[in-house]
Amino acid sequence: MSKNIIIEAIKSTPVEEMSTEIVERKGLGHPDYIIDASAESVSIALSKYYMKNFNTILHHNVDKGLLVGGRASPRFGGGTVDEPIYIIVAGRAVNEIVKDNEVTMIPVGYLAVNAIKDFIRRNFRFLNPDEHVIVDYKIRPGSADLRKLFQLGVDVPLSNDTSFGVSFAPLTETERLVYETERFLNSREFKKKVPEVGEDIKVMGLRRGKEIELTIAAAIISQLTPDMDHYISVKEEIKRSVEDLACKITELPVKVMVNTADKIDANLVYITVTGTSAESGDDGNTGRGNRVNGLITPCRPMSMEATAGKNPVSHVGKIYNVMAKIIANKIYSEVKGIREVYVKILGQIGRPITNPLHISIETLLHNDYKLTESMKSDIEGIVWEQFSKITEVTKLILDGRIEIF
Repeated sequence: MSKNIIIEAIKSTPVEEMSTEIVERKGLGHPDYIIDASAESVSIALSKYYMKNFNTILHHNVDKGLLVGGRASPRFGGGTVDEPIYIIVAGRAVNEIVKDNEVTMIPVGYLAVNAIKDFIRRNFRFLNPDEHVIVDYKIRPGSADLRKLFQLGVDVPLSNDTSFGVSFAPLTETERLVYETERFLNSREFKKKVPEVGEDIKVMGLRRGKEIELTIAAAIISQLTPDMDHYISVKEEIKRSVEDLACKITELPVKVMVNTADKIDANLVYITVTGTSAESGDDGNTGRGNRVNGLITPCRPMSMEATAGKNPVSHVGKIYNVMAKIIANKIYSEVKGIREVYVKILGQIGRPITNPLHISIETLLHNDYKLTESMKSDIEGIVWEQFSKITEVTKLILDGRIEIF
């Protein structure tokens, strides 16, 4: 594989030294996150069913999904959902096994619908999947060539797409702040302290020079918010809490703004019945949300590939994004002198996933370092080591031990 690896030093301004940095995270209750999670939940449910019943993960890709927002009438102290959210996941999956002229049907639809509803039950306090959501699926058997390609990869899976994965390390302070802000506001601890805050949290970070601005959209639960004064106090608590969090992550001054579209005098505020904007017309589409590192980072190279819903065995559009993240973090933490590292891995359909078509490692070094042959050797060793255990990525994904959006 050595001839497929290009390791080079790049000359560019480190992101933290750029005059402007923009970072976004769409949180747990954002429509794009919900549909990503729905597609991924279906893939995991299928994978576990296949493993349990056939001792292997069969071919599937369910990475196409759409969330159509509903209609709701929130009001202080209450409100109603007038038209449900509609979620549909589409794709391909093995739905029957024929052996000795006996056909064993696989309950693909049952697994898909229940996986999505279970995700909602586990993650939302006020969104009822049986009352507020219609869950649908259009999952057909895959094409014969891709099914056979999948079956051929018994010992080493064969790539079932020509696609690439991209990631980088480390996160900047702004990136970490955006990520941690959403996770904090959606943590059990914060919800216990401020239950009025719903799950739909979107954080946009802007660093201009040496100052950071966070614009936070937080869906407030209407039935827990009796009046405008209470709503304003919840916004103030969010602002104070995020300012306290920011002090632990960065020494730069941080300006926090919450629900900036509010027009208090006109009684226009961001209250929701269920805790997500999906209840009232905001829609979601697979792959429009966070990248594999949990962020949307226009100042960095990114893959536009949707990781959610792709099979975790041979779809390099998923596996190589995860691999790129793992390799980037290991290179940054283990190879001295690296300030930033960017990893791009290209797979080719039909090739063993252990043998990508091309790997690009770009290193931005600290000023007093040069990229030596020893450093290149260390980097290549990390790449070799990770690709030697690439099949472990499947288990990481199924066990939920690595974030993919």
